[in-house]
Parts: sequence; C-alpha cells; structure tokens
Amino acid sequence: MVWVIGSGGMLGTEVCRQLDDSGIQYVKSGLDVDITDIGALRAFASRWSVDWIINCAAYTAVDKAESEAELCKKVNEDGVANIALVAQECGAALIHISTDYVFDGTGNIPYTEDMRLAPIGVYGKTKAAGEAAVIKNTKKFYILRTAWLYGWAGKNFVYTMIRAMNSRESLKVVNDQRGTPTFAGDLASLILKIMDKKIEYGIYHCTDLGETTWWEFACEIQKQGILAGWINEKGKNCTVNPCSTEDYPTPAKRPAYSVLSKEKIQNALGLTLPQWQESLKVFLNSELFKKEMIL
Repeated sequence: MVWVIGSGGMLGTEVCRQLDDSGIQYVKSGLDVDITDIGALRAFASRWSVDWIINCAAYTAVDKAESEAELCKKVNEDGVANIALVAQECGAALIHISTDYVFDGTGNIPYTEDMRLAPIGVYGKTKAAGEAAVIKNTKKFYILRTAWLYGWAGKNFVYTMIRAMNSRESLKVVNDQRGTPTFAGDLASLILKIMDKKIEYGIYHCTDLGETTWWEFACEIQKQGILAGWINEKGKNCTVNPCSTEDYPTPAKRPAYSVLSKEKIQNALGLTLPQWQESLKVFLNSELFKKEMIL
C-alpha cells in the first residue's frame, strides 16, 4: 500500500493520477491529516499496511516564508521529521520531495547530490533541515530534489505566462537566473519507477534535462503556446522583455544558478530523462491541459 501525503497539491495530484493509471493501491491525505501532529499521522498510518510513503506536502511560498519563518519551519522541518519517524515505525520506505533551493546558486556547473548545502533563504533553510530530519529519523528513504516545477493542478509559471501574454502588450521576465523547468508528470513517473525498481536508498536529483532562464522559458512558452493554440492574437504580439533580478526585487533571494545534475538518477534507473522543451510540448498539447487551463 502507498500513502500519498499532500495529495491535493500539484505533484500529489499527478502522483495519484499515475497510481490510478498503474492500478497501484494507495491512500491519500491532505489537510485532513496535519503533518505537524505526529499523533494524527500515527493514527492514519495505523489504519493501513503501508509499504511506501510519498511526501508531497510542503510550505512552498518562497517569498511569504521570509515573514512566516515559524510556519515554514513547522511544515518543512518539524512535519517532515514526524513523517520520517512514522515511516520508520511502520517499516515503510519514504520518498520525500526537496528542492534546488538547498544550494546557494553561486556555482556554474550542475550541482551533484554530494555537494555542500548552503541555502540562502528561509524556504531553502527549512527544506535543508527537512532533508536532515529524514536522514536522522528513518533508514529507508529517497530524497528527491527537483526544481521549477509546473503541472496541471494549481498555479504555475506556464499558466501565469500564457494568461499574462494574452492580456498585456508586454511583460518583463528575469533573465539572470538559470535552472531547469520540470514537468510534474515526469517527476511523478520517476517516483513510480523508483518504487518499481527499488534502487539504492539516498538522495537523487530529479528534474528534466537542459537548462534555461526564466525569460528563455517564457519565450518558449509563447512559441509553443502559439502552436498549441493557447496564445490569442494579443498574446502573439506581446513583447517578452528580459530583465535582471535587480529589476524585479522579491522578499526572498533566489539562487542565480540552480541546475541539478541528473546523472545519478539516470544511471540508477537506466533511462534518459526528457529535455524540458519536449516535456513542455507534452504538457501544452495534453487533454488535461485543455481541462485545467482557463483562459
């Protein structure tokens, strides 16, 4: 039995969808089971014979975290510690989702799993602490670091850009932060493959392949959005201008370079991950996109 925690979020929704398609038995929890309350987690776990726990729950409001540090810590560190303890108690393998924000972004080559952590904001620091809590409290774990996630459920950069292009004459997008857009469908697929192959426990980097900037990502969304029929006449003529991070100040500092090396996960599973542009095309041309996107 698989237990999906945070099943109502972008990734959790997709994980559940793929579990359904694969015919794998699972149970799910969201706000109904408070991860900061270990008693609630234990009570839920006691109702099932759980072999796997997939933790998709997290505080992800990066900017808001700067003013809500205590709440962010409670979810991303304390809650994760509770989940790890419960996983250990019931003998379940834990798959926990982490982030590129555990690095400071001062590098210029893809980060490998063994590189030193140096988070620069509240969100990143709490996610790094969550990783440490997993390692401390359970033996059977996979920590999957991902980045720039988008998917069918909830708000994301792709939806935001299409709506902005279709309603404005121009917009500015940051062009000095590099990373890799990652389709939630690809990450969910990797999670199911890890469960199937039962690769060695540990930390893995899981994003799509390639690297880009937010501005280049936006330009690709416009190009592919036109081909897919999601960009209207106004959107076709919308000028997407590059700007610097300094031109677009935010409460939380972002890593300037957060490309993650995917060699370890590809070697472990014996596969090649898709390029981010290919996955964007799959996303934009899917039936689910038509259902979820409200222009």
